[in-house]
Amino acid sequence: MSGHSKWATIKHKKGALDAKRGKIFTKLIKEISIAARNGGDPDSNPRLRTAIAAAKAENMPADNIKRAIQKGTGELPGATYEEATYEGYGPGGVALIIEITTDNKNRTISEIRHILGKHGGNLGSNGCVAWMFNKRGYVVVEKDKADEGKLLELVTEAGAEDMQEDGTNWEVFSPPADFPHVVDKLKSAGITPAAAEVSMIPQNYVKLSGKEAGQMLRLMEELEDHDDVQHVYANFDIEEAEMHALAEAK
Repeated sequence: MSGHSKWATIKHKKGALDAKRGKIFTKLIKEISIAARNGGDPDSNPRLRTAIAAAKAENMPADNIKRAIQKGTGELPGATYEEATYEGYGPGGVALIIEITTDNKNRTISEIRHILGKHGGNLGSNGCVAWMFNKRGYVVVEKDKADEGKLLELVTEAGAEDMQEDGTNWEVFSPPADFPHVVDKLKSAGITPAAAEVSMIPQNYVKLSGKEAGQMLRLMEELEDHDDVQHVYANFDIEEAEMHALAEAK
């Protein structure tokens, strides 16, 4: 069972708190606006279509989505952002990919380097860990929300290529282009995913426990709490009981 999937689920539940909801929306709005630079029609802009699907999965109001698109196309004024991806390592040699959107890259990279160093990690060179990950649509559905057979039928029809059991959840994987169809199909069937995103899925995992596990979770939380960090991907694996105990202790 992968640490990634459990982290995604825990992250979503924590994000349901009002204090976090605004931050999640801010990150999604940035992504929609940047994607809309290449055109405001999601039918002809796959990145925008995926960004909108992720926003809908978080129940973002349609007006927020519309305004974010208009900022990206220039119909409404908005900040100018640039994107960057950094690679590095966390405690125990865990591989990290950190995607940022910022209006000041020098400031952001300095702050990211500081956060990593504080929690036993460091930045690496471009390409040092990216080869360990594959981009895939990723949806988590809690087992008590859907029958296995019905769920498998729904997601397969929508283009999913794999469904796996992970503790109390089902993990659904799809090509990135089919991710919006999978989310729409589930919502049409009255099934709300516990987590839904286009993610970088690790090919292998680094097992962590004890002090390193605690360091890793603190690192993930601080990185994801940074206003300029859009996504953090990591290949750590922590036992489910320890993962939840550490998360509850925060």
